Amino acid sequence: MDLTDDQWQKIRPLLPVPGWLEGQGGRPEGYCHRVMLDAVFYVVDGGIKWRAMPADFPPWDRVHAFFRRWRDTGLIAEFHDRLRGKVREAAGREPEPSAAVIDSQSVKADAVVGAGSRGYDGGKKINGRRQHLICDTLGLLLMIHVTAGDVTDRQAATDMLPALRTPFPTVTKLWADGGYTGVLIAWALAALHLVVTVVKRTDDVSGFRVLPRRWCVERSFAWLLRSRRLARDYERRPGTSKAMIRWSMTMLMIRRFAGPEQARTAPTAP
Repeated sequence: MDLTDDQWQKIRPLLPVPGWLEGQGGRPEGYCHRVMLDAVFYVVDGGIKWRAMPADFPPWDRVHAFFRRWRDTGLIAEFHDRLRGKVREAAGREPEPSAAVIDSQSVKADAVVGAGSRGYDGGKKINGRRQHLICDTLGLLLMIHVTAGDVTDRQAATDMLPALRTPFPTVTKLWADGGYTGVLIAWALAALHLVVTVVKRTDDVSGFRVLPRRWCVERSFAWLLRSRRLARDYERRPGTSKAMIRWSMTMLMIRRFAGPEQARTAPTAP
């Protein structure tokens, strides 16, 4: 994905401002943010190795350093959240959601993923990691938690739901599937004032069927898998996997907020 001129003009005010531009010191950026964003998007969308970065972009180690800095300092999360608010407003919604949907999917892990952060999901028969996602009713990402494949939905939700209350105090309703039944529902209501509604699949229906509310988060997982870097978990650290997911969702929201991709505007002759 290459940012068009129109997309760049619309998202540029949402980018985190480097400290050196605000008089806080530090070394000035060596490359334009637009070029670096295009390079990271190329890795996430195309699924290439960092060292396979085309010569049209800055050197791969500079792009990787940019990715690491945005991951470790939370800049990608900040940019992603600002963009999500703009996309919600453009859709006629409030910037902050009042309801959400939770689900998880297991992804096979590459050989570089260590034994300490991977596990076997007996239900899906996948050896890898599990991505636990909370999204709003538009399918936009609110929270992501990456665990070993043997961590259950209820275990992950116990960690995620309290953390959800701080950035999203307006969320009072949460839809989930049958994997979240049990004491979690009563605990969420009593401790977090969060109403968790389980949408179950009926036993007398065979084949595929769209389930109310649950389809929102299932569609979000489908969106993420369009990024080839996410087809398998190639990251050594779960935090890097979370960053890759945020970059993928950022690409989708840019298209929604600033229009579809078009050819880059060619410079005019003087």
